[in-house]
Amino acid sequence: MHRSLVLLMFLLGSSTSFANDLIGQASIIDGDTLEIHGTRIRLWGVDAPESSQLCRGADSNLYRCGANAANDLDTFIARRPVTCTPVSEDQYGRSVAICSVGGADLGEWLVRNGLALDWPQYSKGKYNSAQRDADRSGRGMWAGSYVAPWLFRGCIRAGGAPTNCSDDANSHP
Repeated sequence: MHRSLVLLMFLLGSSTSFANDLIGQASIIDGDTLEIHGTRIRLWGVDAPESSQLCRGADSNLYRCGANAANDLDTFIARRPVTCTPVSEDQYGRSVAICSVGGADLGEWLVRNGLALDWPQYSKGKYNSAQRDADRSGRGMWAGSYVAPWLFRGCIRAGGAPTNCSDDANSHP
C-alpha cells in the first residue's frame, strides 16, 4: 500500500509539472519568438537578429539575417510538435521558455547554426559552447559580420534606421 501511495504521489506531481508545458504546432514569429495555441513564446537565453536587421555575409553583401533566422527555424521545426517549458514572463507579457523539437533545444540549435547569439545576461552562458562552435565553423552570422541584436534594438530606439543600425563590420561581441 505504501508503494502505491508513493507511486500515485509521483504521478500526480509529474502531471502537475507538465501541465504548464505548451505543446503543439508552432508558428514562427521571428528568429527567437514563436506561437503555440495563441500563446507567444520568447525563447529563453538566446537573441536572434530582428526581422529588419541586416548582416554581411562572407561575400560582404548585406542579407536579412533576422528573416533568415526565422525561415531556417521554421524549416528545422518542419511542422513537428514543439514542447516549451516556461521559465518566466518578459516585459511584453510573453512566456519565456525553453523549447524543443524532436529532443533538440531550439535555442541551442539556433546558436550552434549561427542564427542567434547566446544571451549571457539571461542564459548565464548555457549556450556559450554552441556559440564558440558556430564561430569556429563560420556558420550563419559568423561567416561575415553583424551587430548583436540587443545593440541593434538600442540603435533603433535611439532613432537609427535599420540599415545604419545593422552595418558595423567590426561589431562582434
